[in-house]
Amino acid sequence: MLLYMSQPQEATSTPLHSVSVAGVVVREDGRLLAIRRADNGTWELPGGVLELNETPEAGVAREVWEETGIHVEVDELTGVYKNTTRGIVALVFRCKPSGGTERTSSESTAVSWLTPDEVSDRMSEVYAIRLLDALDGNGPHVRSHDGKHLIPAG
Repeated sequence: MLLYMSQPQEATSTPLHSVSVAGVVVREDGRLLAIRRADNGTWELPGGVLELNETPEAGVAREVWEETGIHVEVDELTGVYKNTTRGIVALVFRCKPSGGTERTSSESTAVSWLTPDEVSDRMSEVYAIRLLDALDGNGPHVRSHDGKHLIPAG
């Protein structure tokens, strides 16, 4: 009996999620930092998977720096977004640039400071909304999407 109870129990019905972080980096002139991803060519926020040993704020600062060369001060959580198809929960933080120089990385083929209109033109709706939500001051927002379209709340 003791041997049985010390064995890990498999929870086959427990869903597994990945937690990612992303930074909405806003310059004083209102432009927003974006990257063109190396793996699929889409424009998105800089960000990535949160490591087990780091806080969300440290993770977003690390990811923004790794992908863009820009150091940031993390201000506030502006949204929580779930990709229901891939099981990814993204925590999005508004940030201010605090140094560094724009550069690409193995994960980005372009780094650019975009206007809100350019964000809407270059990014798919499910990623553009994260930037636009961070600008409206009404967060944190909670939204879900299937990878292509927002899912209405409820």
